Amino acid sequence: MLRFLARRILGAAVITVLISAITFFLFFALPSEPALMSCGKNCTPDALAVINKNLGLDQPVPVQYWHYMAGIFTGRDFSVGHCPAPCFGYSFSNQQPVWDTIVDRFPTTLSITLGGAVVFLTVGVGIGMLAAAFRGTWIDKFFSSLSLLGNALQIYFVGVIALAVLVSGLHWMDNPAYHPITEDPVKWFTGMLIPWLVLSIIFIANYSRMTRSQMIEQLAEDHVRTARAKGLSRRTVFFRYAWRGALAPIVTIFGIDLGSLFGGAIITETTFSLHGLGRLAVSSVSETDLPTLMAVMLVGCTAIVIANIAVDAAYAAIDPRVRLA
Repeated sequence: MLRFLARRILGAAVITVLISAITFFLFFALPSEPALMSCGKNCTPDALAVINKNLGLDQPVPVQYWHYMAGIFTGRDFSVGHCPAPCFGYSFSNQQPVWDTIVDRFPTTLSITLGGAVVFLTVGVGIGMLAAAFRGTWIDKFFSSLSLLGNALQIYFVGVIALAVLVSGLHWMDNPAYHPITEDPVKWFTGMLIPWLVLSIIFIANYSRMTRSQMIEQLAEDHVRTARAKGLSRRTVFFRYAWRGALAPIVTIFGIDLGSLFGGAIITETTFSLHGLGRLAVSSVSETDLPTLMAVMLVGCTAIVIANIAVDAAYAAIDPRVRLA
């Protein structure tokens, strides 16, 4: 198991470095001048040269990339002072430490993604199991029809409808807003509830259909029919035998969907005006803010990679054949 995890961690580190390098070098392929943002309207060539020097933009791009990556672990010295590790530099747009902005925005995105994942896994898998248990009945047809409808919806459309109906119309829920869970867990939950539901709608539809098909397939397997022939209860056969076999593909798909989940969080934050990493990434692209964009990419990539390692570990625990492959 340790060797299995070591291979996954090594591969994850290589992927993270490759993504950071691609993002960094593509940024400098854009026809833009980042120093102009800090220079202002009445910018002179001398002032622009000073800003390029202070930001390290006067050096070759590979050298800039090396200094950037090294600064994450060891810190860097800028004209405004020393930036301690983890140092992601200073924003081109507001000259503030990027790491402070990331620390401020990350809890919002983490709350949206984790909460949405819990909702769609619980509801989606539960609906799929219920549809498989009552295959061919009106329950199965009802949930199958709902899954097709949910799969056709989009976050930005459902978000506007949810705000209009649940918040402005019926006043059943609070307007979406982030409150730290350490300060007020109740406000944190009520403020994130609508974003969780909206983000999870599409995933619920996919996971309910996938769980249903996997459960039906497992219930037709020989070992499940043998367990049923031995006189075991339907509940035992359903959960101990069929559910265990259907769980592995679901875990695999969840690992693949982690990137889509982060992308959905970006749209969700924009829809509900939540200040998370998603909106920060969009603004950094429009403002040509490389340090902020790089920090968001690295933090998001690292979070997804860590989550994928956890999913791989869970998959290996469910199916020992993976550890031996």
